[in-house]
Parts: sequence; structure tokens; C-alpha cells
Amino acid sequence: MEITLKDKISYINSFKDEVSLMEVCGTHTVAISKFGIRNILSKNINLISGPGCPVCVTPNIYLDYIYDLSLKENVIIVTYGDMIRVPGSKPSITLEKAKAKGAKVRIVYSSIDALEIAKKNNDKKVVFLGIGFETTTPASAVLIKEAARQNIKNIYILSLHKLVEPVMRAILEDKTMHIDGFLCPGHVALVTGEKGFDFLEEYDCTGVIAGFELEEIVEALYQLLINIKSENNILSNCYKKLIKREGNKYSQELIKEVFDIKDDYWRGLGLVPNSGYRIKSIYKAYDIEELFPINFKEANKANGCECGEVLKGKIKPNECKLFKVSCNPENPIGPCMVSSEGSCATYYKYSI
Repeated sequence: MEITLKDKISYINSFKDEVSLMEVCGTHTVAISKFGIRNILSKNINLISGPGCPVCVTPNIYLDYIYDLSLKENVIIVTYGDMIRVPGSKPSITLEKAKAKGAKVRIVYSSIDALEIAKKNNDKKVVFLGIGFETTTPASAVLIKEAARQNIKNIYILSLHKLVEPVMRAILEDKTMHIDGFLCPGHVALVTGEKGFDFLEEYDCTGVIAGFELEEIVEALYQLLINIKSENNILSNCYKKLIKREGNKYSQELIKEVFDIKDDYWRGLGLVPNSGYRIKSIYKAYDIEELFPINFKEANKANGCECGEVLKGKIKPNECKLFKVSCNPENPIGPCMVSSEGSCATYYKYSI
């Protein structure tokens, strides 16, 4: 007999133990809130929003650097829209504010658009902000390879790309945290495949790869609790229509060809080993850090902002003392209130 959506919700709510389940995808954070999933679950099912928004996890060190870079003469910053209003160590440090001061900032929807801007502005240094997890890293790799093929010499990339596995490991190894299971990101799994989350077995922690519709998320939560109840700490795939065991090998090879793995900084988590992508030395001519090195001094924290604690899952967005008081989408103090996938912006929008 077919198990209905209502049956699955009933099973989830019949679970007597308190469980903490973390999603590590900003799209899941938005979908869970949009569909009101928290409102239909019992209080002992604790859904935690983790470090799943690449804009949000970018620390002030990089954001201040981007701001200063944008104000340099003959530099054009090319970026996706979410980065425009993200504040650095002070609310006044944003690309939007830099643009008001005369900085040249262009919003694009594809990394390849940066090439066209570079061709039309060959007297400028065009800097593309490569941001995102494994999902968007291949697009930056294509940009670099295409720039090399066409011998375009005024295009550069700031690689802010990060890997999901290392940060999930960091959360699991944090003795102050207790996560019973992960809602694994379907977008990332398109590239990494199921095998990208096999490491969870090392921690005796279950995970379920999930899609983004209501039925898909409930199915994933249902499977998570089945696994937890049976103490079957395995990885399950509830997104089989798109996610395969081996993932997208072409994208994986593109990443390996263009990028090396490095230790990298995350907001709230500090330096996480092997968690970032660095442009390989053979393509260093396209690495903006070769031209303008970053000074990794500790950046000042935004006054009272607790985005770092939110991203670690230590607090919910509405537990931050600034939430809806001085911090809102019109006056964001931290990045989680700016990005369309930020947990604070999502909680604000859906009045959680």
C-alpha cells in the first residue's frame, strides 16, 4: 500500500526522542520555510539551518578585500547579484556603497558573461567573484579555460569556492554540537554524486540526499528518522531521478584540472582544513590574488551580528538579539540577512 504524504508526516511526528537534523543547503532552508514544514512538525524534531549559503559563509576578510579591490583604478568587479549588498566588517562596506563612490560593478547571471565584459573593456582589469560550492565551481573552471583559449589577458577570478564535505566534518567534530542526521544538498550531489557523502559513515551519522519540493523534503525527513530509529547510519538517496552514485564526472574533472584544494576561512568556523578551491599555478595569470594578495589579518566583526553562530547551528536566526530589531533586509547587519538563501532573510520573510 502506498504511503501518503500525510502518513509520512504522522510517522515523523510520532517520533518520541528529540532529534536535531541539519540542512546544509540554502535552497533547502528557503523551501522548508516556504512550505511551512517546521510548523507541521512536533517540537522534538529540531530542524537546523547550517552553513549552506556560500555568500553567508564568506568571512569579512574577503568582503573587505573585495570592497577595497572595487575602488582601485581600472578595476571592474563582476558578480552575481547576492554579493552587491553583503556587508563586510562594517555595514558601510558593501559593493553597493562602493558603486556609489564610483566603483565599477557589474551583475551577471553566468560566469561566461565576464568574458564579454573583459573583451569590451580591454583597458580594465575585470575581476569575476567565483562564489559557491561544488555546484558552481565548474562554471568558474570553464571561464578560466575559455579565457586561456581565447588569450584574454585582462580577466581575473577571486576564487571563493568551497567544498561541502570538510565543513560538515568540522560540524560533526565540534563537541559542542549534536547532529543526528543531515539533509544533504541535492545541488551539490549533482556534481559529487552519492559518494560525496560516504564520509558520514565514519561518524556513524545518517544522511539523506533530498530534492527541493514539499514531497521530496518530507520524504527525506521520513527516511532520516527511519534510519535513526533503526540505528542504520547509512546514506540514503531520495533524489534518484537526478542524483547518481558517481555524480557528474565531467564537472569533477573540470574542477581537478583548474583548481587545487586549500585550507580556507569560513564565517563562524574559522580556518577549515581542505575546504576551499585555489586556482592552480598553471592558471595563476587569472588569479587576482597573484596581482593583489589578501592580507589575512583578522577582520573586525560586525557589531553584535551573530551570523557565525547561526551558520554553525548554535542558534536560530530569531535568537539573535539584532533580528528584526536593527537587522532586517532593508538594513542588513550581517550576510545571512542579505542573501536570498540566507537563513536570517528566510526567517524574516516567512515570519518564523
